[in-house]
Amino acid sequence: MNSNQAIPVTAGNLLEVRELSVAYGKVEALHGATLHVGAGQIVTVIGPNGAGKTTMLSAIMGQLGCKGDVSFLGKSQSGVKVERRVEGGMSLVPERRELFSTMTIEDNLLLGSYARYRRGLRDHRETMDEVFQRFPRLKERREQLAGTLSGGERAMLVLGRALMAKPKVLLLDEPSLGLAPLIVKDVFRIIADLRRSGVAILLVEQNARAALQVSDYGYVLETGAIVLDGPSAELARDPRVEATYLGGAARVAH
Repeated sequence: MNSNQAIPVTAGNLLEVRELSVAYGKVEALHGATLHVGAGQIVTVIGPNGAGKTTMLSAIMGQLGCKGDVSFLGKSQSGVKVERRVEGGMSLVPERRELFSTMTIEDNLLLGSYARYRRGLRDHRETMDEVFQRFPRLKERREQLAGTLSGGERAMLVLGRALMAKPKVLLLDEPSLGLAPLIVKDVFRIIADLRRSGVAILLVEQNARAALQVSDYGYVLETGAIVLDGPSAELARDPRVEATYLGGAARVAH
């Protein structure tokens, strides 16, 4: 396990982030973050509130101006707009789980396929069937308004909507936030299952124990900088991680 040392660059890396920095005015929220997500991997970033985790995901998606470089499928994303990154195979599931509350589950899902539809691809019905197979509860309630869903159902819907874009890399921001423990278990099982279906995942999560259990490799982000990284199983045994992040964390089976 290494401090401030990322996974070596290989041809299998789908997403490579190098020396990424973001400033809000004179305040630097993220400083020199370097990380990699390989094909078929779940990579997690853990850290306290305010560490810069959400800022990092927003910068990777092109929602924030930044210094450094984001490379996806071997191509720099400098100057590439958010919608083009989505079309290329990156999807972000934000912490806020923003849904169109007055639209049905089905219509919210269809919006997730808009970028593919605009490119002339007409596979949205087949993709929706795949989403419904993964989330039977959404299929049962497909005509229900999104604003009437429970927290767990909303979490399923935002994941399903992201999958409608057929992403190669899925960026997940605090997927377990505010959910009941049983629903948290379901969410992490779904995340593990997504990897088996071929989707690589960059997971930002405050539930460090659950994140390290489900992921292959992990980074610790504190005050805007990556201070520790390594294989998740090794990170979970590190005394600093154990003391700071795992002492009071609830165990989540998967």
